[in-house]
Amino acid sequence: MDDLITVRRWRRYGADRLYVTQECGAPVGSIDLQSGEVVAAEPGFEDDVRRAAQEYLRADVAELVLPARPHVPVDPAETRRVEAALEAWLGTTDGAEGGPRAERGSTVGDRLDRLIEEGWQTVHDVPLGRQGSLVEHLLIGPGGLFTVTERRHRGQVVRARGRAMHVDGRPVAYLRDARLEAARVADRLAAAGCAQIHVRAVLVLQADLDIEVATGPDDPLVLARHEVPAVFRRLRPVLDERTVLALAKVARRRGTWSP
Repeated sequence: MDDLITVRRWRRYGADRLYVTQECGAPVGSIDLQSGEVVAAEPGFEDDVRRAAQEYLRADVAELVLPARPHVPVDPAETRRVEAALEAWLGTTDGAEGGPRAERGSTVGDRLDRLIEEGWQTVHDVPLGRQGSLVEHLLIGPGGLFTVTERRHRGQVVRARGRAMHVDGRPVAYLRDARLEAARVADRLAAAGCAQIHVRAVLVLQADLDIEVATGPDDPLVLARHEVPAVFRRLRPVLDERTVLALAKVARRRGTWSP
């Protein structure tokens, strides 16, 4: 490998990746900043890709040139440190339904904020009414307007059928509460002059999931955390840029949420 390697970020068409190349232009590998997938040009290059990505994210620059690390026996403790540092930025998980790493990494709010460069707007911790209630996240973009709530049950089983949900066999009202929250948000926006706006609830879960819920437009969308933000990128556009910006402006006014 050359003495120097270069790390560049590529963000287009909904993708967000880091590419690592040698000084001569030969590829070292890449890392997907949405899924955390690492692709090495050669089997021995994976550690170089991870280490280069960690240095790049820590430096927060457009392009980073680094000395190539000589190949030495891998220290398992060092490998775990590098992986933990990357996970803290990427928010990756071990499996499709969340695993031991599910509590680490970027928050749901951070994940939603990644959509801003793609025409979405986010508003966090929205005070709803006078009782101290907060809407964790509002997401407004081409795919519509959503309230987003997270519930964490690491190591527990969340099972849902239709409109009923249980955590380790115990009934919870998450679906009902999410539906009511979205309705309250829609009412407040309507009172503020935003006519004919549909608000859908999103419930993000950290748990072992067994989910078969109702999927009508008024039913909450239930997601595992690793599905955020990719699922919103796949939605059919229903709002234009002007409407998105206007709704976000109203949503950021504190008076919108006071009765």
